[in-house]
Amino acid sequence: MSKVGPVTRWGKRQVARSRVRAGRALRVLRDDLWTWRADPLPPSVWLRWFPHGVVCLAALGVLLGDAGQLGDGGGIEPGFALVIGVTAGGAMVVALWRPVAAWWLSLAAMLVGAFAVRAEMVPGGDKFTWPWTAAGLVAHLFVLLLLALRVRTRVSLEALALTALLTYLIQGVVGGQNFQPTGQLAVILFTVVVVLGIALRGRREARTQLAEQTTLTAEERARRTLLEERGRIARELHDVVAHHMSVISIQAQVAPLLVENPSDELKENLAGIRQNALEALTELRRVLGVLRAEHPNALEAPEGSDAAPHAPQPTLDRLDALVDNIRAAGLTVALGSSGTRRPLPPGVELSAYRIVQEALSNVLRHAPGATARVHLTHLPIGLRVEVSNTRPKRAAAPSQGAGHGLLGMRERVAMLDGTLTAHPLPGGGYQVAAFLPTDGPDLPTASFTDAADPFTDAPADSSTDPFTKDDTP
Repeated sequence: MSKVGPVTRWGKRQVARSRVRAGRALRVLRDDLWTWRADPLPPSVWLRWFPHGVVCLAALGVLLGDAGQLGDGGGIEPGFALVIGVTAGGAMVVALWRPVAAWWLSLAAMLVGAFAVRAEMVPGGDKFTWPWTAAGLVAHLFVLLLLALRVRTRVSLEALALTALLTYLIQGVVGGQNFQPTGQLAVILFTVVVVLGIALRGRREARTQLAEQTTLTAEERARRTLLEERGRIARELHDVVAHHMSVISIQAQVAPLLVENPSDELKENLAGIRQNALEALTELRRVLGVLRAEHPNALEAPEGSDAAPHAPQPTLDRLDALVDNIRAAGLTVALGSSGTRRPLPPGVELSAYRIVQEALSNVLRHAPGATARVHLTHLPIGLRVEVSNTRPKRAAAPSQGAGHGLLGMRERVAMLDGTLTAHPLPGGGYQVAAFLPTDGPDLPTASFTDAADPFTDAPADSSTDPFTKDDTP
């Protein structure tokens, strides 16, 4: 008895595990096959809706053929035979949109037709193709093919297995008398069709994955090429431009030592040259960091974050130093502001600084002898930047710039959803005016249009714009 107890408990556990496995299998079958979900057959790439038309035409033939065969050879009433034929043909049409539901519909038509014919069978009469009629067999072939093309392989195999099981139960277990069996042929044809549908579906999925992989590979190749080009540019900038700027800085520092009793003016100018060279090196390092970064936007720390930028970005607090450098280069600049200054977003301060820097640099190159005026207007909704100059006193020397200075200013303003105007003044000077909003893109900007300048009544005509000829290289 001591041995029977453990064996009995082991047997009970095995039975319980078998029940659990059977329950899981039934739940899987229910989830896969007991559904009304839509899975429409898409139109063909080249033939568009031609396959759908072929299926509908075949469904019409199945309807007429099944109704006639069941009514004439099976001995079923014509009305009832027509209903079964409509069900079999309708299953083919439904399979174009809901293949699982159509499979159930086709099985139901076969079962109803088989039992109706079995009730009319008599010994010695004409043999009838049973349990699958010829038209019902064609209909189920279409349904299984459409099912295998649309659903997962497991669902297709489950549908095939249940179809074969029902065929065996009706023909082999229930049976009939005086009939021509079609179960074996039907199962063979159903297997071939399901395998064909699974193969076609796998081929379609493989082509889709290949196309996606090809697209990803092309994007990765383009990204790698871009990174390599940016790296090459960064190396050239580092090896050539940074070297020359470093040499300029060192020479400006050593030059006063090579002159006996240098004047204070010479020392001041050389110190300015060295300072400008050092600032240019700082900016160059920032540009190199952007070029070498895989994600340049990641270098700009978001506002309020603890991440420190790679190099200090200029703000309006450094505008006085910028104006002093421009004055040291020989340009008379008047700097003024109005309104109540308040904290501005970093992007607005940086863009305002760069606009003033670029505009004053253009005045130096294109308007020799002129005087410049910089005015900042702090508004509740943004910042207004105005840089204007008087008529130049002499012709400007030819410049080797590429004409990108004004374009760069417009791009900076556009990123902030602001407006910019650049046009000649009536007295022969030139003016650049920008409005940089601080509260988002929904601010009114009608006062800054290309039709008229907000500071003067002169039309915004850029046909004589000296900045568009030669700007910052």
